[in-house]
Amino acid sequence: MRKLTIGLAILVLAGCASVPAPDRRELYDDALFKPPSQRIDAADVFAVSPAMKQFIATEIPYPDNAHGARKALVDALYKKGQLELDYDGTLTRNASEAFAARSGNCLSLVIMTAAFAKALDLPVRFQHAFVDETWSRQGNVYLSIGHVNLTLGPTRMDGVYGRNGTDLMMIDFLPPEDLRGMRTRVIEEKTIVAMYMNNRAVESLSLQDLDDAYWWAREAMRQDPYFLSAFNTLGVVFWRHGNLERAQRAFAYVLDREPANPNAMSNLAEVLGEMGRVAEARELKDRLARLEPDPPFAFFNRGVTAMAQGDYRIARDYFEKEVDRAAYYHEFHFWLALAEIRLGDYEHAREHLKIAVETSTTRSDHDLYASKLDHIRSYLHDSMSPLLPGQTRTY
Repeated sequence: MRKLTIGLAILVLAGCASVPAPDRRELYDDALFKPPSQRIDAADVFAVSPAMKQFIATEIPYPDNAHGARKALVDALYKKGQLELDYDGTLTRNASEAFAARSGNCLSLVIMTAAFAKALDLPVRFQHAFVDETWSRQGNVYLSIGHVNLTLGPTRMDGVYGRNGTDLMMIDFLPPEDLRGMRTRVIEEKTIVAMYMNNRAVESLSLQDLDDAYWWAREAMRQDPYFLSAFNTLGVVFWRHGNLERAQRAFAYVLDREPANPNAMSNLAEVLGEMGRVAEARELKDRLARLEPDPPFAFFNRGVTAMAQGDYRIARDYFEKEVDRAAYYHEFHFWLALAEIRLGDYEHAREHLKIAVETSTTRSDHDLYASKLDHIRSYLHDSMSPLLPGQTRTY
C-alpha cells in the first residue's frame, strides 16, 4: 500500500432546490436515531495519549534552539522510520488512534502531527490544498478526495511565528513533484475537526450504521457551521433512513448557499424523484447535466456494463477515459487491467495492475491486486519458457 499519501474523503453521493432553506437548527431530529455507540467529542481529536507522551520523551531529543524542536519532531515521525507509517484509507483516525495503529489517511496523519506539535508548543497552521479533484467509492457511496496539509512554526516566541510570522515549515504527504505550484488556503482548526467528524459519518454510512453516521454528521455541523459537506452528509443519512422530507431540507440548505453544488443537486434530484415530484427532479437533473455532462464514475460505470456484455474493447476505452482524468485511482487501473486481460494484452494489464497495487488504499485491495499481478507475471514468465515434449499450458 501507499505510504504517507493523501486520503481525505468527503461523501458526495451528491443536490438545487426551489424550496427555501431552513435554519440549521431545524435540520436535526435526534429522536429518529439511537444514541451513538461510541464517544463523539471534539476533545478526543487532538488528545495526546500516554504512548505519544512516552514517544516524545524518548524519541524526540530536547532541542538546542527554537528551530530544533520542529526538526526533531519531523525527523522522529517521518524521516528516521521508527513509526513505519502506512497509508490506510479504511478509517479516519484521531491522533492517538493513528499513532497506535501506525497508519492513517491524509487527514489522520495531519491530525497526529498537529497533536505532537501542540505538545511541543509548536505553532500549527492548517491548510486546504487545491489539487485536482479525484474520486473514490465504497459500495454505492461515492467519495470526493480532497487534500489537507499543515505548516509548523518554530517554538513560540512572543506569540508569533518566528520572525514576522514567516518562518514556517510545510508538512505534506504528497510526493514532492506534486507540491510544485500548489495553491493553498488557511483553514481553522474547527474545520479540521469537522472534516474528521464528517469522514467518520461517511465511514459509518458505508457500514450501514445510520445511527452513528447521524451523530458524527450532526457534531461536524456543530463544530463548523460553514463546512457544508457535513450538511450534505446529514441529508444522505436521512435519505438512507427513509426520512425524505428531512433529507430534502438538508440538501436545500446546501443549495441555498451554493446553488451550483453538483453533489447536493444530484442528491436532491433523486430524493424529489422518490417523493413523486418528478418534474422538479427532472429539472434538477437537466441542470446538473449542463453543469456536469460526464460526472465522476460515468465512464467507469459504462465500462463495467460493457464488461458484463462482453464488449471488452469498448470497456477498455471507457476505463481509459477515467484514467485520463484520475491518473492514480486504483480501481480504474484494476478494471482497465481486467479489460486488457480479456483482450489478451497481458503486458499492459501488468502495467495497470502495478499502478493499482501502488495506489491501493486498503490492505484488502492491495492483496487482491497483488495476487492478480503475481498471476500475470507468472503467466508472462511461463509463456516465454519452452515446453518439454508432451507438456501443455493452461491458464
